[in-house]
Amino acid sequence: MAHIVILGAGLGGLPMAFEMKEQARQTDTVTVISNAPNFHFVPSNPWVAVDWRDRDEIELPIAPILAKKGIAFIPVGAQRVDPEHNKVLLDDGREVDYDYLVIATGPKLAFDEIEGLGPQGFTQSVCHVDHAEHAKDAWMKFVEEPGPIVVGAVQGASCFGPAYEYTMIMETDLRRRKIRDKVPMTYVTSEPYIGHLGLNGVGDSKSLMESIFRDKAIRWICNAKVTKVEQGQMYVTEHDDDGKPKKDHVLPFKYSMMLPAFKGIDAVFGIEGLVNPRGFVLIDEHQRNPRYPNVFAVGVCVAIAPTEPTPVPTGVPKTGFMIESMVTATAHNIRAMLDGFNPTQKATWNAVCLADFGDRGAAFIALPQIPPRNVNWFGEGYWVHLAKIAFEKYFIRKMKKGTSEPIYEKIVMQAMGIMKMKDH
Repeated sequence: MAHIVILGAGLGGLPMAFEMKEQARQTDTVTVISNAPNFHFVPSNPWVAVDWRDRDEIELPIAPILAKKGIAFIPVGAQRVDPEHNKVLLDDGREVDYDYLVIATGPKLAFDEIEGLGPQGFTQSVCHVDHAEHAKDAWMKFVEEPGPIVVGAVQGASCFGPAYEYTMIMETDLRRRKIRDKVPMTYVTSEPYIGHLGLNGVGDSKSLMESIFRDKAIRWICNAKVTKVEQGQMYVTEHDDDGKPKKDHVLPFKYSMMLPAFKGIDAVFGIEGLVNPRGFVLIDEHQRNPRYPNVFAVGVCVAIAPTEPTPVPTGVPKTGFMIESMVTATAHNIRAMLDGFNPTQKATWNAVCLADFGDRGAAFIALPQIPPRNVNWFGEGYWVHLAKIAFEKYFIRKMKKGTSEPIYEKIVMQAMGIMKMKDH
């Protein structure tokens, strides 16, 4: 009999719980620990932030879903992981013992690394549904008295898709309101070029995104470090290809959304052998920590080295397809260890992304995510907008049912079919 604890109940944690329950033996116990009682579908946050979705449309209570599957749930945050003694210390003082631990917490949002950044400062965020609701309130005031927008991702950010997505969703919403002509838009990013995405680009992403930005009259600044944000203005230093300061910008704004850098959560930060200096969990090819072999990690909390050095630091995104494959590999590897065998399963680390632009969208497939690739494709069109809506409905339905059925493989097969039709 083993106790398998999953820390986190988001896009990685809940699927991990479902797959682990299926793989576990009848005598094993699976427990999920989360600092929140509800699951929310993070990819829909940009829609919430312009009032295209209500919070209750993308949020689900976790407890009844897990109870149906016989999975225990503790809705209390983790204060500290103690891998030396196989314990998780909770914020309420309790201790939870484990035989196997899967860390699936997602990141800590490092707004504090830049003065004035974030919802507690002067910029908005779409990283959490609470932030998205705050952004929506600010957006509704903004459209009454429009002005300049500054949007993008700061140095050290590792998830660029939502920044592009929210940029274009705002642009679409402004056109629908017939006030786009009153809103200059500037995209600020640590990426070395538009469409880099933390992945050294995918397919023709650079020229395609530059073309879209030109068509929509969106100015951009790359290789950018945000040094400080004040009420109504952002201080940005643009760097050259050698990483040397090139030009300082003071950008006025009436509304701003900037994605922050990510770090590991406080519960694991600084634990030698478990995490790297930024607090991301160190893993081997089987999702297992090298120092603590009964600790695994999946999702955004995992340490992945950048594909290449960039003039301004950029991280590597962990997209849904990659997370899905991490979850499956981890569940099978823990079962192998329960049966007395060594883990053998490896995540594929492929990447699929659907970014809605409000009336169109962009999609990329990178197989594998890190170059060189077997498939390296980027496309756009109205079909992506429809696919993103369908994906949202399907994933939320999947979570309600508590099923581990893979979804990204289906997306890849459908997209590959579209690619073949275009070729003909």
